[in-house]
Amino acid sequence: MRVFVTGATGFIGSFVVRDLIAAGHSVLGLARSDRGAEALAAAGAEVHRGDVEDLDSLRRGAASSDGVIHTAFIHDFSRFQEVCETDRRAIEALGDALAGSDRPLVVTSGTGMGTAVPGQPATEDHFDPNHPNPRTASEFAAEAVAARGVRVTVVRLPQVHNTEKHGLVTFSIAAAREKGVSAYVGDGLNRWPAVHVLDAAPIYRLALEKGATGARYHAVAEEGVTAREIAEAIGRGLKIPVVSIRPDEAHSHFGGLGYFAGMDMPASSALTQQRLGWRPTQKAGMIDDLDGMDWSGV
Repeated sequence: MRVFVTGATGFIGSFVVRDLIAAGHSVLGLARSDRGAEALAAAGAEVHRGDVEDLDSLRRGAASSDGVIHTAFIHDFSRFQEVCETDRRAIEALGDALAGSDRPLVVTSGTGMGTAVPGQPATEDHFDPNHPNPRTASEFAAEAVAARGVRVTVVRLPQVHNTEKHGLVTFSIAAAREKGVSAYVGDGLNRWPAVHVLDAAPIYRLALEKGATGARYHAVAEEGVTAREIAEAIGRGLKIPVVSIRPDEAHSHFGGLGYFAGMDMPASSALTQQRLGWRPTQKAGMIDDLDGMDWSGV
């Protein structure tokens, strides 16, 4: 299958590209820079120039492919609602090129969209349309595209990590370095789910190859790592104090990430494992990878 991958030069997308090629697919990767184009070519992918805000480039890439995996997202939490709307428009543009065909489209969302009961793990079969997180826009767009006859599936991500990056935790590290303390909110017992990037990448391929229309899949290996454990690992790495802050201090410490800092967001992947035959295989958990970082370069 010839697969158009957006975000192909990003942290997650670059691993998706490698996984697809290793499985025998060919890849057309979206690149917005010469450096990104060179990286894609070196990985064995064909290059398609453009970016996630260039809707015509997205339509052309999708039209020339047998399927699409959309991993691109603008990680600017200072204008989070705006970038979620950008993602909605991108998904709809990809759908324009695929409407009326049986070609699959895999889009990306967050596991928090599957939370039905506070304190209980999010599940694949739940979607709260009234969720306050503006990332709902991605799932609304997926539903709209599916209604036009596109075979759409959603991969929901937790905190995706290796020893270089750690999802939203990467922004926590930057805040800790700037403030000189590593913080958690309240008692720090709120949980964030996690997965190693090498385990996340195959879920996109499996969703592309055999995902059911309208299905949502969770790329989750650890159902919940506490914010306090994460803050303590950051404190060890940066050799700075670890402190508790009040909920009303979260925004001043974490910036745009403050919206998420105190949230309890555990998530399950039980249905994904059953339906796709996927199993996480990486031994390193999030804390292992934080402890294994080269902190001198952070």
